[in-house]
Order: sequence, then C-alpha cells, then structure tokens
Amino acid sequence: MGKPQPPPPPKTIIGEEEVACERSCIAALSKPLNTLLYGGFAEAHRDRIDFSRDGITPRGMRAVSAYSRHGRVDDFPPDIISQLLAFANKFCCEGLKADCDNRLAAMVRGLDDARTLIDIGLEEASHLLVASCLQAFLRELPKSLTHLDIARLLCSPQGRERLDVSGNASFALYYFLSYVAMEQDMRSNTTVMLLERLNEFAEQPWQKQLALHQLGCVMLQRGEFEEAQEWYEAAVAEAHVYSLAGEARAKYKRGHKYAAYKLMNSVVGDYDEPAGWMYQERSLYCVGKEKLADLQAATELDPTMTFPYKYRACTLLEEDNAESAVAEISKVVGFKMATDCLELRAWFYLALEQCELAVQDVRAILTLDPTYMMFHGRMHGEQLIELLRGQVRQWDMADCWMQLYDRWSVVDDIGSLAVVQQMLAREPGNSSLRFRQSLLLLRLNCQKAAMRSLRCARNSSLHEHERLVYEGWILYDSGHREEALAKAQQSIGLQRSFEAFFLKAYALGDSSLDTDSSLSVVQLLEHANSCASDNLRKGQAYNNMGSTYVDCNMLDEAAECYGIALNIKHTRAHQGLARVHFLKNRKKAAFEEMTKLVQIATNSASAYEKRSEYGERDAARSDLDTATLLDPTRTYPYRYRAAGESTAWLIYHMSIRFCLKKNRL
Repeated sequence: MGKPQPPPPPKTIIGEEEVACERSCIAALSKPLNTLLYGGFAEAHRDRIDFSRDGITPRGMRAVSAYSRHGRVDDFPPDIISQLLAFANKFCCEGLKADCDNRLAAMVRGLDDARTLIDIGLEEASHLLVASCLQAFLRELPKSLTHLDIARLLCSPQGRERLDVSGNASFALYYFLSYVAMEQDMRSNTTVMLLERLNEFAEQPWQKQLALHQLGCVMLQRGEFEEAQEWYEAAVAEAHVYSLAGEARAKYKRGHKYAAYKLMNSVVGDYDEPAGWMYQERSLYCVGKEKLADLQAATELDPTMTFPYKYRACTLLEEDNAESAVAEISKVVGFKMATDCLELRAWFYLALEQCELAVQDVRAILTLDPTYMMFHGRMHGEQLIELLRGQVRQWDMADCWMQLYDRWSVVDDIGSLAVVQQMLAREPGNSSLRFRQSLLLLRLNCQKAAMRSLRCARNSSLHEHERLVYEGWILYDSGHREEALAKAQQSIGLQRSFEAFFLKAYALGDSSLDTDSSLSVVQLLEHANSCASDNLRKGQAYNNMGSTYVDCNMLDEAAECYGIALNIKHTRAHQGLARVHFLKNRKKAAFEEMTKLVQIATNSASAYEKRSEYGERDAARSDLDTATLLDPTRTYPYRYRAAGESTAWLIYHMSIRFCLKKNRL
C-alpha cells in the first residue's frame, strides 16, 4: 500500500467566490479549526470548504488567510476587523480575537468612533473594545447622554444586561453616571433610569441605602411625592437614618404637615445625641420661637448647614434689620461660596441701597455659575447688573486693574473675583484673565469652577507657549506632576515667560527636596521674576521663594524675599515673615507680624488660626474660637480644643508647620 496522501490545499467558498488559503495556517488559529481541517470531518478531505453560512465575506476570508500567515490586523479597515472578530468568536481563535479587540479599541479616538463600535464590542464580547467605548462616553459627559443610542445603552434595563454580560457594568459605573446626571438635571428621566440601574447593582447595605435615598431625592424634585416617600421608606428599612428627613419632607409635600412634624419629633427624641440635621428638619414643620430654637440648635451642632443662616437672615430683614441680615448671611459666605447665599446677600445690599456691593456679589455668582438665574429663575445676573448700571461707577480696564490690585492687597478675594469678571465681560477672550480667575476660585475652594475657568483659558489662548502652561496646570491639578513639568519645559523652550517658570517651580517644589533641589526652585522663581508680569504675580513668586528658603533654613534670605513681597503689597507675606521670626526664637515679633495680617484680613479664619501658633494659651484659644466662627469647616481648632488642658500645649507645638504651603496666587 502507498503512503496516505496529505489533505489537499483548501479553497474556501463564499457564495460564488473562492479564496485560496494555507490549510496548516488556518488550522493553527484554533483547536476547532485544526479538528475541522485535519480531524475526522469531511472537510479534512475536501479541497473546497464552504464558509458561506458563517457570516463572513470573501474580503473577510482573505483577511483571515492573510492573518493566518502574517499574524497582523493593523492594515485592515474596521469593517474587516469586525468580520475577523466574529470569525474568531465562532471558531474560538483566541489570538485572533485578542488582536482584533486591541486594534478596534485603539481605533476609538472619540465619541463618534465609540458610538460606531460599541455594538460590535457588545455582540462579540470584546471587553477591551467595550471599555474603550465606555471611556469615550465618560470623557464626553454630560454631552454623551444627550445621544439617544448612548442613553438607551446606559439607562435601559436591556442595555444594562448587555454591559453586564460584557463584564463592564458595575455599581461604580452607575454611581458615576447617576452623579453626573443629577448634576445636569435632577428631574430628568435619564437620571431616574440611571438610579434604577444603580439600585439593581447595589449589593452592600451602604450601596442600597445610597441608591434608594437618591431615588427618593429625585422623585421629590420631580414632584412625585408618593413615590418619593416609598423610596425613602425603603431606604429607612435598609437602616439609612437620614432618609427619615426625606420621608418627613415627602409627607409634608403631600399635605401631611403634622405627620411630618411627629416623625421628626420622634427622631429627635429617640437619639441621646441628636444631629444638627434632625433639628433643622423639624424646624420646617413648626413656627415662631420653636422654629428659631430648632434652627439655633442645628447651627450649634453643625455650623456648616446653610439653611438656618438663611432663615435667620430673612427674618432679620423682615424686622427691618437689613445690616444684621447681611452679617448673618455673610457667615455662610465666609466658609462656603454658595450661589444662593450670595444672591440673598445681594438682595439685602439692594435693600440697604448699597448697589456696588450688590453688583459685586452678582458678579461672583456669575463667575461660579455663568448660567445662574436669579429671582426664582426669572432673571439672569447680567440683566440685574444692567438694571443697576446707572447706580454704580463704571470702570475702564485701567481702573479695573487698579481695583484688582487694591482688593488683592486687602485680601478681598470675592471683590477681586468680581473685578476679574467685570474685566472678562469686556474681554471675554482674554486667556490671562481666565487663568487669574481660576487662581482666585482655587483660593476660595471652588475647584469645579476653577477647572472650568482654566479650561477656558486654554481654549481661548492665542499663543502656543501660553496654552502649554494652562495644559500644565490642568495636568498638575489632575495629579500628573511629571507631565505638568514637561509642559512647562516645552513652554519655556518656545518662549521664556513668568507663568512657565512659575509652573515649573511650583510643580518641582511640591515634593520633598534636598537643599540643592530647593535652591533650583529659587532659581526658577528668579527667572520668573525676570520676565514681564504684574506685581500681583511677582509678589506671589517672592512669597514662594521665601517659603523655599525657610525649607532650607536660610532665614535671612527668606526674610528678604518676604520683605520684597510686602513692599509690593503681597499682604499674605506677613504670614511667612511671622514664621521666620518664630524660627529665630522671636515669638512676640511673630505674633505682632500676624496681627498686621489680621488687622487687614479681619474676616480671614486662616489668619486667626496662624496667629494662634504664636500667642499665649489664652490668646491662642481666643484666636481659634474666632477662626471657628469665621470658618467652621477648619479642623485644627477643633483638634486643639479637643486635646484638653493637659495636652493642648503639646498638640499646639506638634501642629506648627515648619514648611509654609506654597500658593499660586
């Protein structure tokens, strides 16, 4: 008998077309194909194998043949790679599937690509491709949720199931999506559906509590009070105590005021140490002295809640005591830049006929939220400013710069913000002003608005070296320090500028450095000050230079830098100079130096807190009490007082920070 003949080279048949293939190469793609072509199947002995029913075109089969020989998919267009992916899934070609998945994922460069490829990824269980598409959707939030196909995928139960099968759905994903949707429009159907999906993925008790409570909040905002009450009750059943407030609110909205009061009264009575929110919520369902007493108790237990201040301020205004009303609402503005509180204060200023201050607060509101509508959503802030135009002084750009310099010198951050907003109203495309606006917003702890202004600065920049600096700050604020340094260096390579050197020095100095490295930061700041800029920025550079010298224990050089900063009215340099006095064992001089800052920045909790480090025990306690009154969110005063008589002095010394925090502005 002769030797058995090897199987003939196959030609695959797709419809009426034939595609030549290497049998061994095709068989090597997977075990099922190897069995098909070399096993006991009839195809092992045929030279023509029909793939017409396998959903692949002749072009796709030629691509399979090419891949089997060369192992690359880089040269194929997306539609062919999609066919390869389907072929790989059908015949268990793991290597081919991984290569197709990687290649298609790399093709997702934006929202349109993601919308085109997401269905392919879900149908073929391509985890990397689906993840890349989701990443593109998330990058474009909230805009991406306005596309019906994306909203259907992310919000519907069917879409959730498809994402779950692909391994890309999770509680974390829907928590993020629902958070964005609530920020965008709390009443929308999209928000409701995303929260329903969030609830479906909730497994841990805290996850159930969160999802159910959020659903109650959304239904309450939508005016669906019965459904809101049901969701809140479900959250309470999951041991979420705070949802009792929502349940009471829903009952009140349904007309059951006494039931709401009774519920919150029982909540207050059931706890040995009731929380501030319990008293605040109960105050909504009572009147007169009882209401004011509850609000006062709420403030004493939690001074960060804003409603009690607003109610007391409005009550004072009704009693024709507008000045006290301004003082009361200003307590909130001192620690939280809340747009509703700023609006309330603006109306109080109008009642006092102090139009300049009213316009200042309106401009601050527009900086925080350019779309904010005042007077219960009936009037845009710009309209009010225009109505008051005849009652306030009109400044040209030179006047604005002088006003900005003066207000910065007296540590009036809100006033400075209002001046910058007025300047931007004249020059909306001024990227430098947008950048300065972002710095002021950061100082006021408004990170979201600051990032928006910083992005506007980047987008409106006309020069590449400026754009690189703004991109560097965006990277730095996102935690990418090395990339920020690279952007600064690129900018310096294009043009030496103050902001490029300052960014590089700031990013480099934000780490533990030895003396040589610290001195290189000083050198960068000196380069910055050798470039054109205004005294506001140069003063900050000298202040940071002084801080770096303090880190190196070069106290005389630090004092010189702080002195230069003070000479150009960088008032916050008093704080650094006080530290130098303290480190030279001149504690009294340090206290006196900080007193100069306190006298200028009378409403600065930070100034009082810093001065407490240099005063005697009673003076320190007094300063820390004042700091808490001005800003109850600062934690150091509470820690100091909680330490008690025996250890307070030790905690005080341990809390002294030898490295001053460097600032941008």
